[in-house]
Amino acid sequence: MGLRRVVVTGLGTINPLGNTVEEYFSSLDRGVSGAALITSFDTSRFKTRFACTVKNFDPAAHGIERKELRRIDRFAQFAMAAAAQAVEDSGLDLSRIDLDRAGVVLGSGIGGIGSLTEEIMGYCGGDSIPRFSPFLITKMISDMASGLISIHYGFAGPNYTTTSACASSSHAMADALNLIRLGKADVMLTGGAEAPVTIPSIGGFNASKALSTNNDEYRTASRPFDATRDGFVMGEGSAVLVFEEREHAIARGARIYAEVAGAGMSADAYHITAPLPDGSGAAKVMRLALEDADLRPEDVDYINVHGTSTPLGDVAELKGVRTVFGKHAYRLSVSSTKSMHGHLLGAAGAVEALACIHALCSSVIPPTINFKYEDPDIDYGMDLTLNSAGHRDVRVALNNTFGFGGHNSCLVFISSSLRR
Repeated sequence: MGLRRVVVTGLGTINPLGNTVEEYFSSLDRGVSGAALITSFDTSRFKTRFACTVKNFDPAAHGIERKELRRIDRFAQFAMAAAAQAVEDSGLDLSRIDLDRAGVVLGSGIGGIGSLTEEIMGYCGGDSIPRFSPFLITKMISDMASGLISIHYGFAGPNYTTTSACASSSHAMADALNLIRLGKADVMLTGGAEAPVTIPSIGGFNASKALSTNNDEYRTASRPFDATRDGFVMGEGSAVLVFEEREHAIARGARIYAEVAGAGMSADAYHITAPLPDGSGAAKVMRLALEDADLRPEDVDYINVHGTSTPLGDVAELKGVRTVFGKHAYRLSVSSTKSMHGHLLGAAGAVEALACIHALCSSVIPPTINFKYEDPDIDYGMDLTLNSAGHRDVRVALNNTFGFGGHNSCLVFISSSLRR
């Protein structure tokens, strides 16, 4: 049986650079920083006091009623809002599709950690009688975002959440791709959501020395490939994409943004937080993705790298790029949009998939901002799109995502005109 082809027909996002896709893409083009001081809790005793936060988010503006808010964690609110945008953008007429063949697969690394934190702190500060919200469990579990979206739209096909740390939403998109390819569904809402700007998240990542502590220059603290980088900047938000079987989309006259040509998945099998120093883990997953897409390394025009602004990760990933692409590594464009929107953990891959699609559709390469000082371990002969956007035709874009635990994922997006 031949594999069916999969295209992207709808986009939605809530993230630190904008509460719509249009706002997000405009911010990417202009090199805007989404970093801000944390105001949701007292950070005075923390090593890190800033993050890339969502601004001016109004759940009611996205169809979430006020009475529902106490039942839904912030990460799921983001997901529901992004899904509403994506469904509207896709032009899907839900009365004319088979809802049994429509599903939802999202990724989230830690789900409703904000709700869990609030309940535990309330209990510890109260009397000896346990008083917990009856909605705690359903707010906390990471699969609830996909469940709520499924209930809202009546999508009765495959429905679940993937959890693989920062690779979560990329694995969700890979699963959605394969479910449609194999004939298990015609339409899938996929992507990821995260709301990790909380006391235990900031404290825990501080303890593991993963976060930047550059509080004096927080707006420029996310600085991939810069010699002074000292860790990632936490982000929050969601991105949801509509994946659709190509003939299904064509039959209803849908606008097609891009084709999802392939996906690679692998494990470093090395360390709980550190990447393989020689970049071989990154190299392997990129090779697998290109093989799955039936493409050659020289076909690639742009890579949205994981590029977290950590001392080890940035170096290892670029080594992997050189290993896979050889001389072509110096002809393609590379950038890390985490320099702008921060690291959305389990939602990172989905937000960065949108950046890849934007590059395909607009011929604009989003920049890696905040660069000042060269690192002798970084190869600047590569086009890292430093500080300002680039411009070139993009027909093939790769999206790299790696997670704690050695989880690797790479997705391949191609121009809808590349393969007729």
